Amino acid sequence: MAKKYDFIPSDDIIQKTAGALIKHGMTTYIVNNATEAKSKALALIPKGAEVMDMTSITLDTIGISKEIQESGEYISARKKSYALDLHKQSKEIHILRSIPDWTIGSVHAITEEGTVMVASQSGSQLAAYSFGSDHVIWVVGAQKIVANLDEGFKRIYEHCLPLESERAHKVYGVPASAVNKLFILKEEIKPGRITVILVKEVLGF
Repeated sequence: MAKKYDFIPSDDIIQKTAGALIKHGMTTYIVNNATEAKSKALALIPKGAEVMDMTSITLDTIGISKEIQESGEYISARKKSYALDLHKQSKEIHILRSIPDWTIGSVHAITEEGTVMVASQSGSQLAAYSFGSDHVIWVVGAQKIVANLDEGFKRIYEHCLPLESERAHKVYGVPASAVNKLFILKEEIKPGRITVILVKEVLGF
């Protein structure tokens, strides 16, 4: 994979990016490591809240997925959806995954100008990210910061896609993944809806 996409940028660039995200309507925190990121993210979610943890290497790595699904402190929308019949209750599954009270996940690139980029094969996480969920938290390794949209597209296709294809092959047995749908967020118009936690560690793809 392209190693240039796995470097943590300077503090100045991280601060600049955080400022741009805030300017574009996203509450933003900078933390030093995965431990701080997990603590910060879980502190933002009320106990007993309904939470959808999106598929994310970042969340799995730092233990947030397990905490949401297994701690008993939260209502796991993912677990509730797994208990439903995929064919007979597809609408209920879509509701759980698309309009949960809280959504937590990650993204694939953030530009220094404060634009967020998410690539997806199915688009299953995009409804909640773009509009459906009242509260969205993104935990993002700072290596995902890029100069601009062009670099963001390169990062997605040259770095994220090969790694996700490898993961999908191992987990699902499919030949490869694909960038079928792209979500680009330039500005969040609902105050307080989106929170970004930038982590000064390499996390996820």
